[in-house]
Amino acid sequence: MKSTIISWLQEGTITVPAILFSEYRNLNLNEYELVLLLNIMTFIEKGNQFPTPDELSSRMTVSIAECNELLRRLIQRGFIEIMDEYSHDGIRFEKYSVTPLLEKLVEQFLIKSKHVDEESKKTEETDLYTCFEKEFGRPLSPFECESLAMWMDDDHHDPIIIKAALREAVMSGKLNFRYIDRILFEWKKNGIKTIDQAKNHGRKFRNKQLQNKKASHDDSEQPPTVPFYNWLEN
Repeated sequence: MKSTIISWLQEGTITVPAILFSEYRNLNLNEYELVLLLNIMTFIEKGNQFPTPDELSSRMTVSIAECNELLRRLIQRGFIEIMDEYSHDGIRFEKYSVTPLLEKLVEQFLIKSKHVDEESKKTEETDLYTCFEKEFGRPLSPFECESLAMWMDDDHHDPIIIKAALREAVMSGKLNFRYIDRILFEWKKNGIKTIDQAKNHGRKFRNKQLQNKKASHDDSEQPPTVPFYNWLEN
């Protein structure tokens, strides 16, 4: 008895993409079709690349005729295909391929990833409009909304960078769209695409301005203040 159980356990496992279980319903597969696909994959991994409907039915709760119908539907809908192969002796034989199923799973994954990215972008854009309205203390005008959209869609500025430019304008006491547009223009011209790059760029400019101010006020007792970058005069 023990030896029989051990031999069952030694049959091993098969490799099944986890996404198949989470997405089979979205692929319009039912549970019978899913189990049939799993059995086909099991037979293939065990070396039987073209199991018969009889062999497949013996592992399921469907008749041979029903199994035949399930196979026909899966082939017709492009989940599996029957391929012709030739042995080293030139003997022709047929085998099942589940590559079409894997391709559909990849397509489903890409569709979901795109949807997640679009939702994330939509959330970022909504948050961006909220930040601007909070800083301006009022709803944005249609022209201002259009400017925001152009920065993202036409100029391809990341919402994070646009927020950084907004903060720069607030710190400089020049809260207007023309000033923010100039900041973004200068950052794009200098290849600035991240927050750290924007901070470093502003820090270098301010340090340079501070050094120039110190040089021209050596005799002054008042410590020089750190100037802000006037992007419109750059």
